[in-house]
Amino acid sequence: MGYLTPSSLDEALEILAHGGVSVIAGATDFYPARPAGPMPKLMDITAIPALRGIRKEGGGWRIGATTTWRQIAAAPLPPAFDALRQAAAQVGAAQVRNVATIAGNLCNASPAADGVPPLMVLEAEVELASARGRRRMALSRFITGPRQTALASDELLVALHVPAPPQRARSAFLKIGSRKHQVISFAMAAALVAPEAGRVGTARVAVGACSPVACRLPGPERALRGRPLAALAEPGLVRSEDLAALSPIDDIRADAAWRREAAGVLASRALHAAGGPADG
Repeated sequence: MGYLTPSSLDEALEILAHGGVSVIAGATDFYPARPAGPMPKLMDITAIPALRGIRKEGGGWRIGATTTWRQIAAAPLPPAFDALRQAAAQVGAAQVRNVATIAGNLCNASPAADGVPPLMVLEAEVELASARGRRRMALSRFITGPRQTALASDELLVALHVPAPPQRARSAFLKIGSRKHQVISFAMAAALVAPEAGRVGTARVAVGACSPVACRLPGPERALRGRPLAALAEPGLVRSEDLAALSPIDDIRADAAWRREAAGVLASRALHAAGGPADG
């Protein structure tokens, strides 16, 4: 097994262009998922400064690929990012959050990845780089299925880009598992709400762990737009027909019918939490 530690992004992309390496950062999922047999040549990208950190960029925000969940949970981000920070605080144990990266969570492409629904309601884009150039795409297009992404073999996910959220937007994240931490979620939901003159100006809600890829729920997003903010306290904000795009599975952790019902409850509660009183 070879082990490469490039110190610059250009060096890493040149290595990828020649093929034959597996990319790791925190590697919290990589090693446990490895089958028996020889280990491939590895390229650890955590020493590359250009891939780290969170900063404002233009009207939005840039989150570097190797930014850890601990750093995201502690970052002084605006209330629109509360769902992402809440999800970050629940990723694995403290030891995992210290090294696990946001790009690793996305490239691993688990249907139960905690980071995906919060990033979806932020309408995040991924930035992909190779020796051939760079491209950006919506996160909703990047993850194509369980453990599948649009990442080419010679590309790195180098950053997440979040456009400027709507004014006064807040968000919230909720999940259900067999315990609070170190658990694969049965169901999860993130919501973002921006008020406008006492009414819902923007409403976004996404559900994870209940379909091959986390997805937005356009039904309640449309139905809530323009309604009084007080409507967010009403029961049944998300109806059964709003969950038609979900395809939860039966497994040892929960059955499909229960997951679907839980998803609706979580999505409704996340919308209510996101539409709560502003911090001022």
